[in-house]
Amino acid sequence: MTVDPEIRASASTNPPAPEPPKQGGVMKSSAIFSGLTLVSRLAGFARDIAVTAFLGASAGPAADAYNTALSFPNLFRRIFAEGAFAAAFVPAYARTLKQKGEAEADQVATDALATVAVVTLILTVIAQLAMPWLMMGINIGFLDDPARFRLAVILTQITMPYLPCMAIAALLSGVLNARGRFIVSGAYPIAMNLIMLAALLIWRGDQVQAAYAAAWSVLVSGVAQAGLCWWGVRRAGANVRLSMPKLTPAVKAIIITAIPAAIGNSATQINVFISGNLASFVDGGRTWLATADRLYQLPLGLIGVAIGIALLPKLSSAIASEDRGQEQASMDEALVLSMALTLPAAAAIMAMPLFLIDGLFTRGEFLAFDAQNTAQALLQFGWGVPAFVLIRVLAPGFFARQDTRTPMVFALVSVAVNAALAITLFSLGWGVSGIAAATSAAAWTNAGLLGLTLFRRDHYRPGSSAVSRLIRIGIASAVLGAVLVAAQVYRPMIEAPIAALTEHGAKEIALVLTTGVGGLVYLVLLFLTRAVTIGEIKGILRRERRA
Repeated sequence: MTVDPEIRASASTNPPAPEPPKQGGVMKSSAIFSGLTLVSRLAGFARDIAVTAFLGASAGPAADAYNTALSFPNLFRRIFAEGAFAAAFVPAYARTLKQKGEAEADQVATDALATVAVVTLILTVIAQLAMPWLMMGINIGFLDDPARFRLAVILTQITMPYLPCMAIAALLSGVLNARGRFIVSGAYPIAMNLIMLAALLIWRGDQVQAAYAAAWSVLVSGVAQAGLCWWGVRRAGANVRLSMPKLTPAVKAIIITAIPAAIGNSATQINVFISGNLASFVDGGRTWLATADRLYQLPLGLIGVAIGIALLPKLSSAIASEDRGQEQASMDEALVLSMALTLPAAAAIMAMPLFLIDGLFTRGEFLAFDAQNTAQALLQFGWGVPAFVLIRVLAPGFFARQDTRTPMVFALVSVAVNAALAITLFSLGWGVSGIAAATSAAAWTNAGLLGLTLFRRDHYRPGSSAVSRLIRIGIASAVLGAVLVAAQVYRPMIEAPIAALTEHGAKEIALVLTTGVGGLVYLVLLFLTRAVTIGEIKGILRRERRA
């Protein structure tokens, strides 16, 4: 990636910050981020296929221990690094960049980087020392299996230093996003998937050896991701430096703003804690839940996160400029675009969960029994997918106004809903699928509260055109779902002629063909319902070329 002369000179001349992107910038930025995220997710699927094939699920302790080791540092990462601190830092950096110039903004980033690095390093050291006792709390069910408990402790100690690496990467990614640079932000997760995939393919041992290889590759990838983001920031011309932590007024303001979001994100992670603890009582339960989670997270990663990241700095700039028209246009565009991509994904997940799980993961140590249980969990996650994405779209409406308290309160409410439902459904015999259903119900509670509050405060009310499009997108997605239900029912008939032509890969080829045909059907339905018109696509392309 080359650096423009103007950007290279900015560190010393400190010109005014660039103008916020024109209308359509959300779509353009999201397309860049989503395209790179798609590459990352494809690499992630290859990694997950290797993980499940080598580690399995219910056949031994390795898979559950590894998924614990992967989830524990991610829990803190989501609370601090990519959650609360990012939500507070990005608007502060974008506002300083616009109002005071690059030198002031980069000093804020330098001080914030030092603070978040030191805090996460301290957390890492404490967690490393206390890991055996922490494991007793986060996986109560493991206490009945000493081998699984011991392996989970060791693997989590290996992966825990991933936390400060990702904290640094997340903050540097925020700097790039605020400057309108989305390539490195979207690309750096690819490093983790490629490194882990390489480690698993090279280290061809038994289940436990494969788990060790995967854990060490998490740590190596964290260092690589932080390094890549540092390189990207320097290439973008940002003068972010390493320094000792200082509680400057700007850093204090970010921390004060981040505290409610940290509490809210902590509340969200309580859901993860409860879910993991319940699943730990079932051999393979954590792995079933994690595998289903990875699949339903695909639309969230491609759509919700991408649009949320692109939308937050754009909204912050519009609010700082008191441009109400730009606020409305950005939110409408983000809402319609996200649902146009999310609703068909949700329809596919609910229509053919076993087709998806079996085609993607059933091989090696991952058994048909594991696929059945994972598919049941995926079905329950499916109806929550639109809510997960809506939270990412609606929350920036609060964060851009430096209101992190309101989302915190709603997150606490969703925790109560999730905890009550998860424990109840699990106790009633729903098992892991009950945990997933509780998660979806909690997500809809959170999304509903966010949307209703924005509406009541007159911060955002979808325009009539946006509502009309959403209705037509819903109709197209419902028809798609019916088509894919038929594909699930008649799956043997789809696979039979393929199996006659090839000895291996019939189910995988059938899945690719089915999803490909489904995608084409959905595109046709969008045009038939006039949710999207050819003229509008041409207009968007012309607008993007002018932007």
